[in-house]
Amino acid sequence: MRTAFYISDGTALTSETFGHAILSLFPVKFEHKTLPFVDDDEKALKAVQEINAAFAESNEKPLIFHTFVNPSLKRIILNSDGVSYDFLDHYVEPVQAELGVAAQPKTNRTHGLNQDYNFRIDAINYTLENDDGVSTRNYGEADIILVGASRTGKTPTCIYLALQYGIKAANYPLTEEDMGPIELPYDLKMHRHKLFGLTIDPERLQNIREARRANSRYSSMEQCVLEINEIESIFRQEAIPYLNSTHASVEEIAAKIMTTAKLKRHRY
Repeated sequence: MRTAFYISDGTALTSETFGHAILSLFPVKFEHKTLPFVDDDEKALKAVQEINAAFAESNEKPLIFHTFVNPSLKRIILNSDGVSYDFLDHYVEPVQAELGVAAQPKTNRTHGLNQDYNFRIDAINYTLENDDGVSTRNYGEADIILVGASRTGKTPTCIYLALQYGIKAANYPLTEEDMGPIELPYDLKMHRHKLFGLTIDPERLQNIREARRANSRYSSMEQCVLEINEIESIFRQEAIPYLNSTHASVEEIAAKIMTTAKLKRHRY
């Protein structure tokens, strides 16, 4: 199997994002290896050894996605047996020409453009404290509240929204207690404008629940169908926007929620 390396003298997050986006276009399997903080000659030479070893093992040149600010470290990596792709190098010169301003490279600066770490930390703490309907007293601070059946992806989506976008996301599971008469629980009605629903195909929900609690009423197909039908009825009756998470990744779900709910990423 061919290997893809994501290397940087910083966190390597930009290298990973760029590399994964490119490789997702090709129907080829890769072994992915991320090497962050390669910030001195010794670490760079060690990275080269790892790249060369991957080449020797597979007899296929590894792909190297890198964003080095230090030119001497970059030269060391370029002398490896891999094929290098530098995202920053490709675009800096034309952008520099357009802006009429010389680039001033600095390690990790790329992550300060769109992400305010204080917002993200606060959002993550909020999301963890308001997970799974454990507490509803701080819903006034929420940017969004995800609702749906248990195991439809609410928690991982909330965490991703907080981590990637700085969004304060709470989530509340709709259970049988909430589905006698078809209406929202009181705590949710008070924040109706913040609600966003997640649903899922009953067959997929049954598979997920079976792995968690096998041979139980909770994981039975009958129960899964009942819950999904009831909850989707609530969504339609209350005009709550919702989407089906069956075939979507957490990243895709979060991006669609951001767009549909018109949420804005928190920035500096």
